[in-house]
Amino acid sequence: MQRIVLIAHDAKKKDMIEWVQYNRKSLSTRELWATKSTGEEIIRQVGLHVNLLLHGPEGGDMQVGAMIAERKVDLLVFLWDPLSPQPHDVDVKALLRLAVLHDLPSACNRRTADFLISSPLFEGRRAHEPAP
Repeated sequence: MQRIVLIAHDAKKKDMIEWVQYNRKSLSTRELWATKSTGEEIIRQVGLHVNLLLHGPEGGDMQVGAMIAERKVDLLVFLWDPLSPQPHDVDVKALLRLAVLHDLPSACNRRTADFLISSPLFEGRRAHEPAP
């Protein structure tokens, strides 16, 4: 089963909930992981099962980074806020760097997330498998 990690900074939580709600059917067949507050909001507002990690600033971003390095993630949707300073900005940059390093399909905004999840290349293929 494909694993999708969902992370949203506070200013982007509403966008994440709307995106998850819109893609509920497709996401319901995937294994979802999220940092704590993002995951709790998805569970509460959308009703999907989400595996919870720590809060991002408390180590959740680092947990996601480890999952990426171990090739345990197939898609990352990280709606980060480019206008607000983040106390754990170093962790955010490290996480995004690992996603690029490991060639992980990643989205930092809703439109890109829509392109990735609706791509025929995404259906049925694990991120660590070579493209056809």
